[in-house]
Amino acid sequence: MIQALLFDLDGTLVNNDPIHFQAWREILTPYNLDIDEEFYKKRITGRLNPDIVKDLLPQLTPAQAQEFIEEKEARYRQAATTIQPLEGLNSILEWANARSLKLALVTNAPRLNTQFMLKVLGLETAFSVVVLGEDVAVAKPDPTPYQVALAQLEVPKAAAIAFEDSPSGIRSAVSAGIFTVGIASTQEPDNLYQFGAELVIPNFSAPELMALLASNLDTPN
Repeated sequence: MIQALLFDLDGTLVNNDPIHFQAWREILTPYNLDIDEEFYKKRITGRLNPDIVKDLLPQLTPAQAQEFIEEKEARYRQAATTIQPLEGLNSILEWANARSLKLALVTNAPRLNTQFMLKVLGLETAFSVVVLGEDVAVAKPDPTPYQVALAQLEVPKAAAIAFEDSPSGIRSAVSAGIFTVGIASTQEPDNLYQFGAELVIPNFSAPELMALLASNLDTPN
């Protein structure tokens, strides 16, 4: 039965992709890259910043790439001071805590962004385990981040449920053998099912989510 819930950050705890998209669009314009939302979804969302920059701006030196990344994320944080948790998130976290479920955050977001967002969302102490893509051998879409989280939680994969919004994240969780729920905040539901999500919902208030969670508990809900 379910013992732990594992969450992605960007696009899952909060629908902040519009802010990221605008920051990327602004900072890429001087490089003659005028990106649209489709480009963003395919080439940027869910990936590590160094991989994105290497892909889009291969002409930058490592030092220039790092400076570019820091500037992009600074722009994002300046614009994201009023972000709100995705609908129903706090209720799900309260429900999980009342049943002593373990909670983990598994994200490719940079450390400063992760700390910033958890503080703004009021979730600084919500997760007993936080796994950052930059701290593991291989980031999402590889299963390693979720495997590390399961090991730190001391929970078997069959006793966990993961929440992800991106193809990259879903591939990571599914490859780790975790039942994965897609959050359709940044992608079309069919796209998330295509990458292996077993249930896709618009947000955490979806009634089918509570039905799923309750059915996987070994105690009454």
